[in-house]
Amino acid sequence: MFVPAATAGTVLCCMCGVSMQPNPANMCARCLRGRVDITEGVPRHAAVVYCPDCSAYLQPPRSWLRATPESPELMQILLRRINRPLARLRVSLSGAEFVFSEPHSKRLRLKLRLRREVLHGVVLEQTHPVEFVVHDRLCDSCSRAQANPDQWVAVVQLRQHVPHRRTFLYLEQLLLKHGQASLAIRVAAAPGGLDFFFGSRSHAARLVDFLATVAPIQTQTAKQLVSHDTKSSVYNYKYTFSVEICPICREDLIALSPQASRDMGGLGPLVLCVKVTNAIALLDPLTLRVHHLEEKKYKVYNFKAALTSKQLVEYIVLDIEQESPEISIDGSRYQLAYAQVARVSDFGKNDTIFTVRTHLGHLLNPGDHALGYDLYGANLNDDDMDTAMMRYSLPEVVLVKKSYEKRPRTRRWKLKRLPVEEDAANKAKGEEEKRLDEYEAFLQDLEQNPELRFKMSLYKNEDYRSEMASTVGDDVPTVPIEELIEDLTLGDDEEVEEDEAVVGSTQTGMVE
Repeated sequence: MFVPAATAGTVLCCMCGVSMQPNPANMCARCLRGRVDITEGVPRHAAVVYCPDCSAYLQPPRSWLRATPESPELMQILLRRINRPLARLRVSLSGAEFVFSEPHSKRLRLKLRLRREVLHGVVLEQTHPVEFVVHDRLCDSCSRAQANPDQWVAVVQLRQHVPHRRTFLYLEQLLLKHGQASLAIRVAAAPGGLDFFFGSRSHAARLVDFLATVAPIQTQTAKQLVSHDTKSSVYNYKYTFSVEICPICREDLIALSPQASRDMGGLGPLVLCVKVTNAIALLDPLTLRVHHLEEKKYKVYNFKAALTSKQLVEYIVLDIEQESPEISIDGSRYQLAYAQVARVSDFGKNDTIFTVRTHLGHLLNPGDHALGYDLYGANLNDDDMDTAMMRYSLPEVVLVKKSYEKRPRTRRWKLKRLPVEEDAANKAKGEEEKRLDEYEAFLQDLEQNPELRFKMSLYKNEDYRSEMASTVGDDVPTVPIEELIEDLTLGDDEEVEEDEAVVGSTQTGMVE
């Protein structure tokens, strides 16, 4: 059976006589646009307020939102400025895109695609350019900072009572990666911690909430009345958030009390802290049992570290014998083994050898060096440790980690740092050398612990020279180049790609 091919019917435009596909208005697109302008009444010029110090745009009446050039956030801020006229004219927005403008021109240009129903149900779509004039004005927090840097509203006093700053170096990288300290007016060093000054109480509260997710902390708040307007009943306060971090750090040796050991299922009594997040991970190096202690539970026992990483002693491994197969707990690998070790400082002086049980059987080989706690010759001042020594037969040595040869200070990767204002005490010669040694130890921990690096952003070091690698042994752990991020400077051009909003479906009778 013969079936003729279906062809689209055409009609003549009632105005110009051009052949076209039929539509309810019987007009071609050119004649329809000539008679109807759907952009009539839509503004072609608008203004937007920009803070040059913090790169934020004003969202009336008093909100400030940060947005990068040609970003989706900036597009949303600009479209809100013209949403009301579009709703009044019953014009819908089907697409929008940025049009290039010079950065110094103080102009932002958008090309909109507007759609509206006209003449007997015909939907007409038309492009419409809008130009925004950028007016510079400091936001409230930047204005206060410019007038007086000490004119803060809230301060977060972060403290930890330990003899080192490793925890603050770790928290510094987390704050930089998640941008939690970017709203701080300034960051100042203080004895035992850092002070973060903010221009808003909500910004300080957000930092405290973030710290509670990454470390076991105790928080206290206070406020002080600064001024009071009796006519308008307006009160101005200064808020203080006192945040104290748990004094237990990674690699600390802890002696559990008999009550704590029973509550944890017979753990210990000697345990190592292997991880600190919002909970403390305690490892029994003799049985490979791990217990996660939350901050609320820690308040009940409130134990302290019997020995810290500052008291680690270097040993040399004479012999090692694996006792059990290698296992993985919480992403970390362990293996029980018996090892014969001797203190490096005893070489040539005596023949003291210790046979210990260790959880580092997968790492240690005869001839390797390891760092551990010397319970044989340590002078301990801990009641729980004295109780444990009376009740149990404790090991003479507790190995903590493998030690590697010294490496050059220059690496092919680097970390960003917070702009911290140091006081006169921290600028002393002895304190400066101590801080450099602690930072070097922190970098070595990052090289040895991939799980710790996963939470941070490491950047490529452009000043690194590859020939320096020949001075480092083959077994020294390094950071793979795949984990490094290209460092961007202020002089680089940042290009933000944005998906163009297009019309998803075509309506019947729509004329373009």
